[in-house]
Formats: sequence, C-alpha cells, structure tokens
Amino acid sequence: MADSNLQRSVTTATARRLATTTKTAPQMGSITPRLLLKLLPWVQVSGGTFRVNRTKVELRKNDRLPIQYVNGVPSFTAKNLKAIPLFSEFDDEILNRLVSSFETKEVDVDKLFVEEGKDKQRFFIVASGQAEVISKGPHGEDLRIALLGDGEYFGEADLLDEQESTVSVRAITPTVFLGLKLKELIKFIKEVPDFRETFNKAVDKQLRLKASVNDNGEKHIDLVSGHEEDNIIPETYIDYEENPTEYSLNTLQTVVRVHTRVSDLYNNPYNQLEEQLRLSIESIKERQEWELINNKQFGLLAAANPAYRISARYGSPTPDDLDELLSLVWKEPAFFVAHPRAIAAFERECTWRGVPPVTTDLFGTKVILWRGVPLIPSDKVEVEGQYLTGRGVGTTKIILVRTGEQNQGVIGLHQSGIPGEIAPSLSARLMGLDKFGVASYLLTKYFSLAALTDDAIAVLENVEVGYYHDYQHRNKVEK
Repeated sequence: MADSNLQRSVTTATARRLATTTKTAPQMGSITPRLLLKLLPWVQVSGGTFRVNRTKVELRKNDRLPIQYVNGVPSFTAKNLKAIPLFSEFDDEILNRLVSSFETKEVDVDKLFVEEGKDKQRFFIVASGQAEVISKGPHGEDLRIALLGDGEYFGEADLLDEQESTVSVRAITPTVFLGLKLKELIKFIKEVPDFRETFNKAVDKQLRLKASVNDNGEKHIDLVSGHEEDNIIPETYIDYEENPTEYSLNTLQTVVRVHTRVSDLYNNPYNQLEEQLRLSIESIKERQEWELINNKQFGLLAAANPAYRISARYGSPTPDDLDELLSLVWKEPAFFVAHPRAIAAFERECTWRGVPPVTTDLFGTKVILWRGVPLIPSDKVEVEGQYLTGRGVGTTKIILVRTGEQNQGVIGLHQSGIPGEIAPSLSARLMGLDKFGVASYLLTKYFSLAALTDDAIAVLENVEVGYYHDYQHRNKVEK
C-alpha cells in the first residue's frame, strides 16, 4: 500500500467528535442598516390615531389624469376632464363630445409636437412618455417651462386662444400625446354656443382665486404695512381644513414557535429562543421600512403630492435633477432616500461631470452628500423592470424629505409603553404551549408615518439605473 494511503494521525472529522467548534450567531443576509428608521423623528400616539390639522387650501394643485387603454388606444373620460377646474362647470354630455374631439399622436425622441410661433395647438395631455415645454429666452436659448410625464397636461387656460403658440413641446422619449384637433374644436364651439362664454368665466374665476391665495393655495392673510396713523387695520381669520387627515397605527405581527425541548437543552453558546426572536424582529423592522416607503395609505411615495413629483430629464439621475428636488423641498431638507443602484447611477453622472460628491459617516455607514444633504441607501425603494438577477436595466425613484414636527415635515408614529414591550412600540407576548410542548410567542409592531404638509416630500420619478458612460469610446472619438 502506498504511503499516501496510510492514515498517519487522527482525522479532523474524528477529532471534531471530541471538540466544540467555535460558531457564530445565526446570520441573515436581508438585514440592512435601516437608516430611514433611525433618521425619522418618532412621535408618541397615545390614542392610536394621529390627526394632521392644516390650514384650509382654497386652490389645490392639479392631479394627473388617469389614462385608460382600450385595444391599445389611450383615452380618458368626461369625469377625468371634469377634474380640471376650468372644465368643472360643464355637464357630462358636453364634456363627452369634447373628449371625442381629441386625437392621438405619436412623436419620436427629440421631435416637436408643438412649434413655437407656428402651431396653434394649445391644450394637450401626455398619455405616455415624457415631453418638455420650452420657450425661447431673451438671448435665444431654450428655457424649460415644464417637464411632463404620464397623465400630465398643459395649456388648458389657452384653449380658445387663436394666436400662434408661445411655447414649443418636444418629446424627450417616444411620447404619445392626446390633443384637440383645431378643426374639431372650431366645429365644437359652433355647435355649443355657450361653451366659449362659460369657459372664459371659468378662466376668470380661476385667475381671481389664484390671486387671492399664496403659492401653497392658502388664502392670503389681510395685513397692513406702513407708519401712517390713520391706516384702517384689516380684520382676518385663519380657516382650517374641514376633514383633516387621520393616521391609524399600522400593525405588523407574527407568531414565533419554539419547542420547549429545544429551548431547554440547546442553549449553549446561543440561547435558541432569543435568536429566534432576534431574527424575527429583524424581519419585522425590515418590513417596517418597506411599509414606510411603499404603503398605499401612508408611505412616502403615496404621501407625495402630484405637484411635488418630477421626472428625471435624461433617465439617469443627474445633479440637475437632485437640484430640482431641492428647489421643491427647500425649507430644511433632511435627506434623500434611494435604492443603492440609483445612488450608484447618480455617482456615475457626477463622475462624468467631474463633480464627485463628498462622503460622510452616518450611524457607522458611509453615505454621500449632495449640497450637504445625505443620500440614504435603502433597497426598499423598488427598482421596476430589473432582471431576476437583480441587475440590468430598470427604473426607480429618489425621495427627498423634510423631517420633524416643528419643521412641518415627515414624522414617524408609534406608541410606546404597550403591554409586553421589549422595544418602543414593539411587544413580545407568550401565547402559551400546545399539547406537543411548542411555545408560541406573539410579536407585534405598531407604527405609521405622517407628512404634515405637502412640501415635506418630493419625488424624482423614472430614474434609470442601467446607464453607463463609455469613457474609452469617448476618448477614441476625441482623438
């Protein structure tokens, strides 16, 4: 027999029978830093429900129109059109006839749907895609007036204006527009003689209302300024919303089951019950962060007002896009929240422009800053359209928030002091043993989120995470 086949000593497999291996506590790959939970200020909700009282909004921002597709053709209803203030005074019969006058037009990238100084197209709706409304500046440069996405519209106040358009509308992506045919509009006005008068009255009413409110749609407070002694001091009052928003605490629950034989005999070096509870609590907190972002009732994305949603102009998130977000939440912005791949895409754009962002340490995690505001990574901000591998192309969102009750920002809601509490608003309670000796423990987490004002949250939409700059190709072109 060859020497290589001789056993020269006790094997490691045999030796392990007499030795205790050094081991770790159970590891869980889905655990993340959960910086959102750490950065949100938490407010005690003793009654289980939190009411947000606001001053009355007289003029609300326009919502996006829901676009339906019938056999692949985009359309909308008279009810949708009636949601636009200028059309709210018309009955459904008239609006149905007006809706039927809209035509669908597909426009390729970088092509004009409306040309300034030539076309008379006024009111249009973006059914799908992205388009920018631009106008020539005093030096001949293009100035962007608006960037429109799905369901957004423009020019309704100038519907009956017979002059050439003062703006151009250019498609940034392949875009489908819904616009009124000029001939159909002229025909419609002739058939409905009262339409012009009623519409003009609605425009005048809207202009008067707009002049009486501030940028947030709240009524101006009557004040007097000056040092003259004979000034009459105006009388005023602050009105409140009649139906303020109320937030009930959301509940996350699960039952952890551990056999008493396991918890009695196998607790060295790690307590079996404690580890089961610890890992279950970690999962609850991960789900809590997901709910704070994506919940349809109270999540950050659902709480964002349509007026504070903008689209990434070129797909990839650029410094210009984040600056635009900061112009919306300009009063003490606290932090951005974005998927790690969105942050990586933003860093690539910064590198391309030669303006790499600085980094800072936050709760032991390295994060980047833009204009002094940290970008918080969270994989709970979902990427849509990515491959099963988690890589590849896809779109996501970047959220900017202001926090704090005193700052009229975003706050977390919870109730501490509940029975069986092991952490604020988190309880673990023994439910009992079954006939097999299995113990059941009920874990419960109560929480919610409230945005105190509309300008506390802004969202950058249609953020593409799969674009990379080809530096080698660029260098060849330059040579």
